[in-house]
Amino acid sequence: MAELKETYACIPSTERGRGILISGDPKSNSILYCNGRSVIIRYLDRPLQVAVYGEHAYQATVARYSPNGEWIASADVSGTVRIWGTHNDFVLKKEFRVLSGRIDDLQWSPDGMRIVACGDGKGKSLVRAFMWDSGTNVGEFDGHSRRVLSCAFKPTRPFRIATCGEDFLMNFYEGPPFKFKLSHREHSNFVNCLRFSPDGSKLISVSSDKKGIIYDAKTGDIIGELSSEDGHQGSIYAVSWSPDSKQVLTVAADKSAKIWDISDDGKGKVKKTLASPGSGGVEDMLVGCLWQNDHLVTVSLGGTISIFSASDLEKSPVSFSGHMKNVNSLAVLRSDPKIILSTSYDGLIVKWIQGIGYSGKLDRKVTSQIKCFAVVEGEIVSCAFDNKIWRVSLLGDQCGDANSVDVGTQPKDLSLALNSPEVTLVSFETGVILLRGTEVLSTINLGFTVTASVISPDGTEAIVGGQDGKLHLYSITGDTLNEEVVLEKHRGAITVIRYSPDVSMFASADVNREAVVWDRASREVKLKNMLYHTARINCLDWSPDNTMVATGSLDTCVIIYDVSKPASHRITIKGAHLGGVYGLAFTDERSIVSSGEDACVRVWGITPQ
Repeated sequence: MAELKETYACIPSTERGRGILISGDPKSNSILYCNGRSVIIRYLDRPLQVAVYGEHAYQATVARYSPNGEWIASADVSGTVRIWGTHNDFVLKKEFRVLSGRIDDLQWSPDGMRIVACGDGKGKSLVRAFMWDSGTNVGEFDGHSRRVLSCAFKPTRPFRIATCGEDFLMNFYEGPPFKFKLSHREHSNFVNCLRFSPDGSKLISVSSDKKGIIYDAKTGDIIGELSSEDGHQGSIYAVSWSPDSKQVLTVAADKSAKIWDISDDGKGKVKKTLASPGSGGVEDMLVGCLWQNDHLVTVSLGGTISIFSASDLEKSPVSFSGHMKNVNSLAVLRSDPKIILSTSYDGLIVKWIQGIGYSGKLDRKVTSQIKCFAVVEGEIVSCAFDNKIWRVSLLGDQCGDANSVDVGTQPKDLSLALNSPEVTLVSFETGVILLRGTEVLSTINLGFTVTASVISPDGTEAIVGGQDGKLHLYSITGDTLNEEVVLEKHRGAITVIRYSPDVSMFASADVNREAVVWDRASREVKLKNMLYHTARINCLDWSPDNTMVATGSLDTCVIIYDVSKPASHRITIKGAHLGGVYGLAFTDERSIVSSGEDACVRVWGITPQ
């Protein structure tokens, strides 16, 4: 049996020049955000407890809790809204096709009966309000000519709906059934976000023209604006009211968040400016915010989530981050506590501590993309699409000096001889390259298409897998390779080969969903019929005690085999990662880490059957 112990969640998908709308539920103290096709539910007081909803067929854009906290409505780029329960495995209540283009914002009515959604669409339908159970329209929304970025539902009766968007307009509708009442064009740029105060007395809109305007919530008339004194120096992307309706939090492209006191006559004065932690680069622009209970949550363009305390603004914020894109490789430093390093192809290396979670990003002097990645004591070796192999020394949390060697062709796979780690085997399209440190010992053309390779820990043997599914074993003397034997068993191109920790066996896997465990001395098959995946196998790893092999596949599953038992005695983790599993590593005999397309990293506990 395998059970989920920890989830290190992905961060919100962000986009340059656009705000993102995060939301939450004050009762359970959780926040909602979207990444790819997933909707992530995170608890602010329990960082390792994360729930992921992955039923959308397209990229999800926004999700919100219903007023009673029992349902969540989430929307995607195809214009579909799904309404699902927060309990019993996220049971689907309804699915509606609301708009013909992407949905940018949605809001529940305070009685939980109606939903208003807005976004982009063909023709005039840029905003729709509908009954949550039947999908019937409740009103006509005319008056916008371009994409509508935000919509809001007045939280008290009489009900009102306000919308704003890329045509610089703020439109006001009354109902139900809702009909157009008035429109304001006070902003001189995109209006990014608008929100009613929780007590239903005021409405605020913020825009890329660095202004915020406050309206009377009942009539829609302008009553004041945010003072320009000490105001934002960049586009304001999002706004959120305090629970007592006396203050608002805004975030902007000038990398700062500001708390404003809102007087009864609608004037806004800056109470405090919250500087964002970070280096001050583009990725520190703030694009999303939420004021929930005593927590002030801000999200930066790089995806870092910072949580300030509203009652103690001097306290430094709690920040956590993670990956935004597919996590394609993992490495475990078996120190105490165990440290997990994960990388994604955009060049990010994130450090996690098992049992604690996010522990920072590794800053390399040169941020190149990462395709293959290996870690030995105190050193990271990586290769990317620029034909270079990088060796970076690792000093605690920091990366030291980086040395690179240009190998002249694009690397496909890289493997370190663990006992003498300066020896590296790199494979390319038609052969392999032997490196010692950053010096090329030899480039050997093998005469067949290479897809995977591995070097033994003592550096005396190499196994190279081909496009034709054959495994070629070579002995290494000096800088030359001598072919010993060719093993034939696989029926598809080899994707990954790994030696067991004691080097008595090795395992290989292919694109045709099969894995094989071989005995190294006799070169015979030791465990066969490992055919339980339904798609290409991307990664495999051995347990430290040589008894188990785990494989991860494009079919979203992880399967763990016991080498001493037949392959039918297996442990299967179904749906480990939405979109496929790309990284696997055992941290000890009883736990394994996996990563995948959904940008999350998960730790599983294994209990043998």
